[in-house]
Amino acid sequence: MRVRPLFLALTFLCLPTLLVACADVPKSPEAQAEALEINDPLEPMNRAIFNVNDFLDRLLIKPATEVYRFIVPTFLRERVANVLSNLGEPVTFANNMLQGKAGSAGVTAQRFAVNTVVGVGGLFEVADGWDLAKQHGDFGQTLSAWGLGSGPYLVLPLFGPSNFRDAAGLGVDMIMSPWQYFAEAHGKTVRDTYLITSFVAEGLTRREAVLDEYDALRSGALDFYATMRSIVRQYRDKQLGISAPDTSRGFDFAE
Repeated sequence: MRVRPLFLALTFLCLPTLLVACADVPKSPEAQAEALEINDPLEPMNRAIFNVNDFLDRLLIKPATEVYRFIVPTFLRERVANVLSNLGEPVTFANNMLQGKAGSAGVTAQRFAVNTVVGVGGLFEVADGWDLAKQHGDFGQTLSAWGLGSGPYLVLPLFGPSNFRDAAGLGVDMIMSPWQYFAEAHGKTVRDTYLITSFVAEGLTRREAVLDEYDALRSGALDFYATMRSIVRQYRDKQLGISAPDTSRGFDFAE
């Protein structure tokens, strides 16, 4: 049976959507104002998923990452990170275009061409030296550009902190990536091997990049869940160009 990224994205979204209707509504104005600012009506469920993710990180992901860092030299780890970054450029390009950012899309296309050809399939980051800075673009960002609010805070299994809008965007980005379809053209086994390999490589690369910082944050936080919620939101707001607190967390499109 074939499991598609869209099915996973819908799975992430449907359960919280059903549960949010059952969430307790604060009765006092002060509690309502605080709940609106935090925008985490599914906090009990989110904390449970966060704790499972953290347990899996301590048990499996962190030790695997430490082995990866120990065995694989820095030079090779950088090559892996570069290839993964280059493979993500077509999705960035598509989202740049969907957001109407023709200039960013042009830079992304040039980066992909330069790093693929001159950088030997993306092994070497050449485009930065050609004044072609890496652009950012995902479908969650695209939905934000189209006026869709973030919706409630949401912690996804394995993928971690997110929100309803970005969870949907994650599923679309998975489908949008062309490489799985190229792999599928060579058979189901090749496709499945590619999906598993890319998922593991992406996870190890991302975890290795913040290995020390994440552990320091975990050990120093009084409430690790709340700290991560705040940091992730601030980082995401910076990506979206939001300098003030995001007050449009709903799903209504802006006029």
